[in-house]
Amino acid sequence: MANSQLRILVVDDTVVYRTILGNIVTELPNVELAGVAHNGRIAMSKIISLKPDLLLLDIEMPEMNGLEVLAEMRSQAPHVGAIVVSMLTNEGGAMTIKALELGAFDFICKPQHNDINKNRKTIKNALAPMIKSFARMREMKSILEKSSFASNNAISNKKQQNFAGTFHCNDSMTVFPDKKSEIVAIGISTGGPKALTRIMPEIPYNLGVPILIVQHMPPIFTKALANSLDSKCSIKVKEAQDGEIIQSNTALIAPGGKQMKIVSSIDGKHNMIKIVDDPPENSCKPSADYLFRSIADHYAGRVTGVIMTGMGSDGTNGLKLMKQNGAFIIAQDEKTSVIYGMPKKAIEAGIVDVVAPLDKMAKEICRTIR
Repeated sequence: MANSQLRILVVDDTVVYRTILGNIVTELPNVELAGVAHNGRIAMSKIISLKPDLLLLDIEMPEMNGLEVLAEMRSQAPHVGAIVVSMLTNEGGAMTIKALELGAFDFICKPQHNDINKNRKTIKNALAPMIKSFARMREMKSILEKSSFASNNAISNKKQQNFAGTFHCNDSMTVFPDKKSEIVAIGISTGGPKALTRIMPEIPYNLGVPILIVQHMPPIFTKALANSLDSKCSIKVKEAQDGEIIQSNTALIAPGGKQMKIVSSIDGKHNMIKIVDDPPENSCKPSADYLFRSIADHYAGRVTGVIMTGMGSDGTNGLKLMKQNGAFIIAQDEKTSVIYGMPKKAIEAGIVDVVAPLDKMAKEICRTIR
């Protein structure tokens, strides 16, 4: 991948967006436009003939929509990735979450400006770093697949020395925190909806503590994600609301485009959610660091912090504060992370207690509570 260009197929039923996306692709470095398709059925045939690496995929199309394409790709072309191009509507949000659960790498929103040049600029600014991240992810996955260490869920001696004290999860060993946690806090980004769909249904209905989640997403999509997870989970999952009392056996997802923190209720008997319009942190809004700081203040020594797949370093500084106050920290492993940035930063900071693959994350979380 490092020495070859990424081949991209644009799939959209509107000529305007096919043109915009196609032109953007031709301008980006290290990528090439493999072709275009105006519906999903044509896209599936062109996947076979043109052999693209990545689809820029509209969801709402005639004959065969984007969700149907993703479902068929899982069996017919599992090696081909997809970035969804979505409408910023309630229906579009729900379909986008489903697309991410079906394996789409990420998504961009179709901008609503009246100026076509402004729309084009907005799309390019969002798409360029996303495509670069996808290319990097493919390269790293290829390296991991060829590595005997990765296939055995092992780490190198060098990493063992760098991350002394960090336990890499397997079935024969376990690590427990000194104190049982009273709250679970999760920070997650690229690859998050699919990962959460894997772990959250494994959380028992009687977990006994609340879960707070920061998933990097714009407005509308976090509510759609919460609704989707709620339909699959034993515990209640919902988008958090300002002033909401934090309750056990309920998972609250930070609203897209806002910051979420914990504050004490007026009577001081409860902790509750505060939703504010503070600036982004680490270019993220919501930000895991923003939430984690307030958790460190309100749950000293009684927290399970979880950092999962995502680009960048959001969450690490907040986890450091939680760790200083006695929190137990779990990170997703490299092999099962779509993007290893966020877990890697926390591991390199020396604050992680357990590194676990996706299929063991729920089990490790529950171990810190029961």
